[in-house]
Amino acid sequence: MDAMDLDALAAALENAFRRLAPGGDAGHDVHHARRVRDNAFRIADREGGDRAVLLAAAYLHDLVSPPKDSPDRARASALSAEAAAPVLRELGFDEDRAAAVRHAIHAHSFSAGVETRTLEAKILQDADRLEALGAIGVARTFYTAGLMNSSMFHADDPFAASRPLDDRRFALDHFAVKLLKLPATMKTEAGRALAEDRLGVMRAFLEAVAAELGARPAW
Repeated sequence: MDAMDLDALAAALENAFRRLAPGGDAGHDVHHARRVRDNAFRIADREGGDRAVLLAAAYLHDLVSPPKDSPDRARASALSAEAAAPVLRELGFDEDRAAAVRHAIHAHSFSAGVETRTLEAKILQDADRLEALGAIGVARTFYTAGLMNSSMFHADDPFAASRPLDDRRFALDHFAVKLLKLPATMKTEAGRALAEDRLGVMRAFLEAVAAELGARPAW
């Protein structure tokens, strides 16, 4: 597809997202989809990939987004891939491209544990994980903690020096449980480089929190 086709496709995908995706979660809204799109294209600039597939996967990967503490959370990517199928038919994707989009959506999830079999699936997974890192990753962590009625951190032991980590109760624990490990999970070299840059931002934040609390960062 040429640039004009991609522009028209992006507009159609945004309309489909607004029509079909549940509202109310700013961590998985159309602005998140746009940032994932931009991350995917940054990676594709170095890695290649089908940009129409990446564009559709970026916009449709969170069509079904249960809350983080929902028992359906691990099935979210499979449900989103299923919900994307009629949208892709409506937009004229042939079966091979539609299958590539559905696979990328299904495989992008951290909790689903699905193998990424295509370059586009690897790029989408990396692009989505970049959203959990850097300054935006910090913001999303505490936003999600608010939705779950979690505390910001353990008042007496913020860096879990003498207690087990519990990121359901304490937002700061989520950095050690998951976020600081994400760069090592990136599937593309470009994604890993971007992740390491954002990890530096996140570590600087943790050091600032530790300094303000008079604590010693343990991670």
